[in-house]
Amino acid sequence: MRVDGEILGLAHNVTDVAEFLRRAGLEIDPADVAEVPWIDWRGVGPERWGPETGG
Repeated sequence: MRVDGEILGLAHNVTDVAEFLRRAGLEIDPADVAEVPWIDWRGVGPERWGPETGG
């Protein structure tokens, strides 16, 4: 996962995405990750990683 071009790590689920965003200063609930328009999903995205699946 990248934020502003900086590699933060490999996300395995929406909770990881929310945690990386939190570390970058953006608080977001994992349940809301799929709804934000400013995430550019590449490969597997939120439709495969619903918050209930954990990965």
